[in-house]
Amino acid sequence: MKQRTWPCRSEGSRFTSLSFLKSQDKEKRTRFSPINRATMKSSTSTSSRSSSSSSTSPSNDFGDFSMLPFDILMKIAAPFSLPNLQAASSVCKSWRDALKPLRESMLFLRWGKKFKHGRGGVRANLDKALDSFLKGAALGSTLAMVDAGLVYWETGDKEKAVSLYRRAAELGDAVGQCNLGISYLQVEPTNPKEAIKWLKQSAENGYVRAQYQLALCLHQGRVVQPNMVEASKWYLKAAEGGYVRAMYNISRCYLVGEGLHQNRKLGSKWMKRAADHGHSKAQFEHGLTLFSEGAMLKAVLYLELAERGGETAAGHVKEVIHQQLSATSRHHAIQQANNWRALPATR
Repeated sequence: MKQRTWPCRSEGSRFTSLSFLKSQDKEKRTRFSPINRATMKSSTSTSSRSSSSSSTSPSNDFGDFSMLPFDILMKIAAPFSLPNLQAASSVCKSWRDALKPLRESMLFLRWGKKFKHGRGGVRANLDKALDSFLKGAALGSTLAMVDAGLVYWETGDKEKAVSLYRRAAELGDAVGQCNLGISYLQVEPTNPKEAIKWLKQSAENGYVRAQYQLALCLHQGRVVQPNMVEASKWYLKAAEGGYVRAMYNISRCYLVGEGLHQNRKLGSKWMKRAADHGHSKAQFEHGLTLFSEGAMLKAVLYLELAERGGETAAGHVKEVIHQQLSATSRHHAIQQANNWRALPATR
C-alpha cells in the first residue's frame, strides 16, 4: 500500500488523496431500527377512573405506523441495503407494500454489479451494468444511483454523474454525499463551498472516507482555511473507523504535536496500527523505531514489508541490520514476512 499522505513542509501541494470512490467501498450506511411499540404503553394505575370511551381508543395516543405516507417512507428507506429493507418490510403489511419497489431495485443492483465486474457467471459489460443501475435508481435506491454515477464518472460523463450523486446525497446517502463533495473539487469550475458542505455532512453521518477527505482539506487548506485542530479531529474519527491512511496521519499528528498535544505513546500506537494494516510508509517508520530500540528481528520484518510495498529506502536500512544478524535469524525474518497478512481495514 504505497501512499504519500503526510506532507513535508516544502511539499504541501502534494498532500492530496482525493481518489474516487469504488463501489466496494460502500460501508457504514444508515441502518434501520424499528420503533418498539412496547415502550408506548400507557399507565393502567388510574384506568379505573378514566371514561370507557378513552379506554377504547389507545391508538390515538401514539399513532399508527401504517399511516406513514408512502413517499416519506420511500425517502427514509432509499439508502437501505437489502437486509435493512427486509427488516423494514416486516413491520407491517402497509410498509411491505410501500417498500416493494426498493426491494425490486436490489435485484437490478445485484445484476449491475455482476455485469460491471464480470462476476456470477456473466461477462463484464459496462453498458448492461449501467442499464441495471439506472433501473434500480428509477425505483428509488440511492445505492443504485451511486453506482450509476460511478459508471458515468468513469466514462467521462461527469454532469450525469454529479446529478445522480446529488439525488442520492439529498436522500441522505453518505456515500453519495461524499462522492458529490469530491466531484465538486474535481469538476470545472470547482465549487469549494458545496464540496465542503457535502463532505462534512457525509463525515457527520459517520462515513470514514468522507472524514478522511474532509481532514485532508482542512490540513492542506486546499479549499478552506487550514485548521489542524479540526483536521486532527477528523483524522482520529476516520482512524478509529478503520481508515488506514487516517491511522498514519493521526500518528504523525501525535508524534509532532500538530493539531493536538504531542503524545509519542499514542503516535507510536497508531503508527504500528497503520503498519499492521498494510500502510508501507508506516511499516518503514515503525521499522526504524524498532531498530532504534534494538528490536532487530521485528525491525527487519517491518522493513522487509515496507520494501515490498515500494519503500526503497527501507531496503538500505534492512541491509545494515542484516550484517548484525545470523543467517538463521535473517531466514526467519524473511519467512515471517512471507507469511504475514495485513489486518482487514476500511482502506
